[in-house]
Amino acid sequence: MQELAEHIAEQLGDVIQTQNIRLGELMLTVRREDIVKVLTFLRDDSACDFKILLDVCGVDFPDRPERFEVVYNLLSVRQNHRVRVKINTDEDTTVPTVSDVFAAANWFEREAWDMYGIFFSDHPDLRRLLTDYGFEGHPLRKDFPMTGYVEVRYDEEQKRVIYEPVKLTQEFRSFDFLSPWEGAERHLPGDEKAEDAPADQAD
Repeated sequence: MQELAEHIAEQLGDVIQTQNIRLGELMLTVRREDIVKVLTFLRDDSACDFKILLDVCGVDFPDRPERFEVVYNLLSVRQNHRVRVKINTDEDTTVPTVSDVFAAANWFEREAWDMYGIFFSDHPDLRRLLTDYGFEGHPLRKDFPMTGYVEVRYDEEQKRVIYEPVKLTQEFRSFDFLSPWEGAERHLPGDEKAEDAPADQAD
């Protein structure tokens, strides 16, 4: 793995910002604008031979100036190696699509757009993938409320699905802050069999 890391660093030079080996995987951080070049090299170079794109995912670090990491996980079956390539971006800066390098990236990038709002330039069909039509926001961002903004229900009078603002009625929420093993007086079916038997019936 160390030889592979040195080979990649020699071939790509300043494109590689950081590299390390952790848990048996090579991890690279590269410049955002060079991601197509890097993945093409990793796929086509005979010493690398990373022919399979396993995943593209986003990670949100709200406190960073460039809050998002885009992570590409590659596998070389012939070499029996894995490599993880990372780039950084923010809410407004686009990331070049790699769908021309790996066809599998098409839906992975759509998911990252849907969940995080990471925009991939020149993507052939960048539509939402997992959320509903007209969904607002990106639910895996850490500043997205856990309740969401709207709730969906079927309206019997209108005979259709409608969207309404989320309402949490506090009086219908009870919090006893007790663990299941303390404070609760619950009797389950069969508990009566656990009562002590009379002494004359004891063995």
